[in-house]
Amino acid sequence: MAHSTQAPPAHGTASPRTRMGARDLALVAVFAAFIAVLTLVPAVPVGALGVPITVQTLGVALTALILGSLRGASATALYLAVGLAGVPIFAKFSGGLGSLAAPSAGYLLAFPIAALVTGALATLVLRKFRRRRLLWLFLSAMGGSILVIHPLGILGMSLNAGIPLQQAFVVDMAYWPGDLVKNFVAASIALSVFKAFPKMARRNYDA
Repeated sequence: MAHSTQAPPAHGTASPRTRMGARDLALVAVFAAFIAVLTLVPAVPVGALGVPITVQTLGVALTALILGSLRGASATALYLAVGLAGVPIFAKFSGGLGSLAAPSAGYLLAFPIAALVTGALATLVLRKFRRRRLLWLFLSAMGGSILVIHPLGILGMSLNAGIPLQQAFVVDMAYWPGDLVKNFVAASIALSVFKAFPKMARRNYDA
């Protein structure tokens, strides 16, 4: 009989899982619903294009910080899919494929990718750092905003509103102060969750 040559994991360490189980899927559904519920907070239209300031981005950041990249991206992708299917869970209680033609489409499509980036950064800092976690979690959330949400949002405004990228960049600057606040709030809430439920901070999931 052949024997496995794979060494067992070291004592006290857990090998990361690569597939989501029932608990992971439940968390994905709960956080997708949480992002949708944030639609109840009134959006604030900004500028001539009317792309609103919403708290959905706070929900995306918080979801990614708590769940990690794969589960966080799955939750935001589920939220996006349900909205595009016609359920009015986007800003101003909108939904449907017509949302892809709106100036805000780039921001919406950026959500799952931003969650992937933010979640990966959060996992990294949770594994590497024990101190100043609030700062590191905040920077993780800002990473998703800077690297994904704002660039895709600018591109979406330029394409769908028919304006130059430079003008879309200027319009986008109005959303930065709110993002700083929302990402700080998301990091603060995530840190409180990790203190109350330490297992949530131990990424036994591979992302």
